Amino acid sequence: MRGGGWRLAVFCFVLGFVLNLVGIVGHVVVSSFARRWFATPLPPDWTTAWYAYSWREFQLPQILTVTVVVAGSVTALALLLGFPAAWALARRDIRAKGALLLLYFLPLLIPQMTYGIPLATTLYRYHIGGTIVGVILANLVPMLPLAIFILLPFFEQISVNLEWAARVHGASRFQVFRRVVLPLAVPGLLTAGLLILVTTVANFELTFLLSGAGSQTLVVALYYAVFAAGMRPIYSVDAMAVIYMAIVLAILLVALRFVRPTQMVFRLDRG
Repeated sequence: MRGGGWRLAVFCFVLGFVLNLVGIVGHVVVSSFARRWFATPLPPDWTTAWYAYSWREFQLPQILTVTVVVAGSVTALALLLGFPAAWALARRDIRAKGALLLLYFLPLLIPQMTYGIPLATTLYRYHIGGTIVGVILANLVPMLPLAIFILLPFFEQISVNLEWAARVHGASRFQVFRRVVLPLAVPGLLTAGLLILVTTVANFELTFLLSGAGSQTLVVALYYAVFAAGMRPIYSVDAMAVIYMAIVLAILLVALRFVRPTQMVFRLDRG
């Protein structure tokens, strides 16, 4: 009875969550294709004109370009800086390593608004706020610790014996890095890169505090489309929301298709 009750409770919870999610997303998708929709189960007329309207009125080409530049730059910089940091933490016996890791992970543990406001104040003081560079630097604050957090266990799984064997056979430090360390670290780099990319695209608080008229990402532009002054058709906002969901979903599908975090390097190590 207890086992059956728990299974029923879990099933009801999962079913309710799925129905709620499908209902919310489905309503937004249907509304984005409705010419008008009042007090009926489904819209009487359908159209794709709201997508063209959103593309034109909300300046989506520029916003999508900024989103790609910010997300790509943050991902590349987080991996470039996080790779040697994670490697050093995994290979070196550093004093107070636990305290250092806690310091690294603080931007992930505390709400972004608590350090986002003073960070934005500092960047605006040096005339960096409101620019794409400012948005990239702000998003890099939590994304760099995230890269280290993801890469660290991958590096810890790489056997030191493989590096020693390569050195014994005459490989230089650079050759060890290029032929041993880097291939084994590829799963971790892919995992960290895709997670950072998805998180950066969806990051609202820091981007909202640092973005200006020409440096808004898609999630911030969607917020302004909903709450900014002026009358906008709700169907056009829903179309913009569908575009945002489609982009994030596409990134997630790529992540689930090509990244297998649980595989790590065990198979390569044993081979």
